[in-house]
Amino acid sequence: MNLFVSAYCLTGDSWSTGLLRAGTCALALAGALPCPVSAQTEWRPSHNVEIIVQAGAGGASDRTARLMQRIIQNGRLVEASTTVLNKAGGGGVLAYSYINQHPGDGHFWMVSSGTLLTSYVSGQSTFKHTEFTPLAILATEYPAFLVREDSSIKTGGDLLNRLVKGDTPPAIAMSPGLGNANHIALAMAVRAAGGNGKRLKIVAFNSASETMTALLGGHVEVVVSPASPALPFLASGKVRAVAVSSGQRLGGVMAGVPTWREQGVDAVFGNWRGVLGPKGMSDAQIDYWGRVFARLTASPEWKDEIEKNLLTELFMDGRQSRKFIDAEYKEVSVIMKDIGLAKQPAL
Repeated sequence: MNLFVSAYCLTGDSWSTGLLRAGTCALALAGALPCPVSAQTEWRPSHNVEIIVQAGAGGASDRTARLMQRIIQNGRLVEASTTVLNKAGGGGVLAYSYINQHPGDGHFWMVSSGTLLTSYVSGQSTFKHTEFTPLAILATEYPAFLVREDSSIKTGGDLLNRLVKGDTPPAIAMSPGLGNANHIALAMAVRAAGGNGKRLKIVAFNSASETMTALLGGHVEVVVSPASPALPFLASGKVRAVAVSSGQRLGGVMAGVPTWREQGVDAVFGNWRGVLGPKGMSDAQIDYWGRVFARLTASPEWKDEIEKNLLTELFMDGRQSRKFIDAEYKEVSVIMKDIGLAKQPAL
């Protein structure tokens, strides 16, 4: 995934560009210059904008959506009002169905993640990513590989030796199910070390907090999880991280944890966070929301959230996001086929 990050750059009109266009149109009214076509076709919301969340109140997606709403409202990034609508159920099916009941309407968008791809490839969802309009990629969350403080597994190399060469592979906990970003990051590391991803002994839990309870209780030896749920346990010294699947080291309490690449294993994979609109949105709508989300991710409140939860900044506008997600789908399809979880073909 990181191969694409460096290829993309922030785009979108600045305030100065907007002022320039306004000034140009003013001259046009005076008969001096023709008004640019882009100014004539510019789109903006004309009524309330619905922000759809595919989970209940209080979860990670809900908190992200409400943070975005707060930044948009406080910063007056959008002139129209905004509301957050929770459509929990069916593994995202209710939310996906609802948003696509409004084709071509830029007044609806939803917070999404790489789970959109893995759910489709594994057959858990019938919604392919091409049925939506990507509006932005906002950030990426990378899985960490965690053990108890007293574990004999001291490094990522120790873990892979057990997983690839050991007679009794360690039990590994992750949530909320198989085939997610945590599973793919693990399978990538095992495959890069010459192992068989189908041989892994994985125990699925409903939440990250349950995986940490199982680890501390000695029911599993390893947890693969985003770093943020493990922060209190890492800070207390009850658990250790032996590797992280990011391209570069994370900050905070994870600053001393080496990446897989640093340990000689070419395995980089994260769970992106992004925004999807309904299918059939116009270029003008895509461009408008691209500018809004560019300003949102540049705000101090958003950057503070990224730093606090050890996410990695990764902004792409709608056009860049489409290419990025297409490439992610191909990579996810290959890896999930290797671990026996793919039920859908690659593009």
